[in-house]
Amino acid sequence: MQKTPQANRLHIAILGRRNAGKSSLINALTNQDLTVVSEVAGTTTDPVYKSMELLPLGPVTMIDTAGIDDRGELGKLRVKKTKEVLGRTDLAIIVIDPQQGIEKAERELLEELRERDIPVVGAVNKIDQTEEDKIELLSEELGIQLQPVSATKRINIEDLKKEIVFNAPSEFEEPHIIGDLIKPQQTVVLVVPVDMAAPKGRLILPQVQTLRDVLDNDAQALIVKERELKGALEELKSDPEIVVTDSQAFMDVDADVPARIPLTGFSVLFARYKGDLEIYTRGIKGIDNLNPGDKILIAEACTHHRTPDDIGKVKIPRWLRQLVGGKLNFEHVSGREFPDQLDSYDLIVHCGGCMANRKEILYRLKKADSLNIPIVNYGMLIAHVHGILDRALEPFPLAQMIWEE
Repeated sequence: MQKTPQANRLHIAILGRRNAGKSSLINALTNQDLTVVSEVAGTTTDPVYKSMELLPLGPVTMIDTAGIDDRGELGKLRVKKTKEVLGRTDLAIIVIDPQQGIEKAERELLEELRERDIPVVGAVNKIDQTEEDKIELLSEELGIQLQPVSATKRINIEDLKKEIVFNAPSEFEEPHIIGDLIKPQQTVVLVVPVDMAAPKGRLILPQVQTLRDVLDNDAQALIVKERELKGALEELKSDPEIVVTDSQAFMDVDADVPARIPLTGFSVLFARYKGDLEIYTRGIKGIDNLNPGDKILIAEACTHHRTPDDIGKVKIPRWLRQLVGGKLNFEHVSGREFPDQLDSYDLIVHCGGCMANRKEILYRLKKADSLNIPIVNYGMLIAHVHGILDRALEPFPLAQMIWEE
């Protein structure tokens, strides 16, 4: 359970006003003292992420948040951080303190959750200090059924867990990375370069997860470096079902893989698995409309150690400048940073998103798409600037159709 990547866990956000008992509720749900609890309002400032196992859901990430009613300049920043959490939330729990009642903050929060299509579970905390009649009145006032609990006395916690399980989205991830493209006993060739950017002693997460999906679907994988690919293909008794390559080796791999063998990239697989391949494909067309002086946002979902020839900081800006034949203005964000206002950008280039959950990547994609701002991911951009995106999209008919249009 502890080895499950946070990006692959169901994200459950605990939301409510200050001193409603959000941190106490997380401790009760996990049966551990994971978060600091105090009677002082505003103890939780920035969102806190806690990995745990919630049976029968399995591995989840609980997100403890600051109060939605925080005050002052710092309070406004804390509320802003709490609202940013919604972009990666698969299920929300609204915690009500019966002594505080229902106010504008809860109603606005519930409305925003509904607008974002985030399932909601309501909980009235501190029922050991509350009359039973008041709980029903609060449910009617907010417009959702509220589960009565006491976080500190551990009352009705199991009932709340049942509500969480019942309301949790069944498909918060796409079911396959590559499994729907292959059949049992077929062979997949995975091309994995080992260079300065490769982590010492291991493979990067998309490569590992793709390999696992191949095995889960009873197929077999041959893993090679790009220099060994041609010889490996010649040694096989029959053609592999598909070849998947790291995007930075696209050109060399394309030259070595005969046209009869399907070829794509890990980045294209993850564009579909983590986000929306069709939105990314439409976004690629925006690259060809760039002009010198345009403003480009480069977003990475993690904060990794950068190499001297870093793909996001160095290579992609260089390729885009060469493509437009002039200067471009680049801004970079990483980790959980993502601008509220996107209107000023002419293009957004996003990483593959292996360290973010699907909800967050989809939120970013749909936000950009709704503003008609083209958004692409690293690997698809690389395939396009090197003239091989057509081939990389062949295994995906809908995306290919959008591209050809």
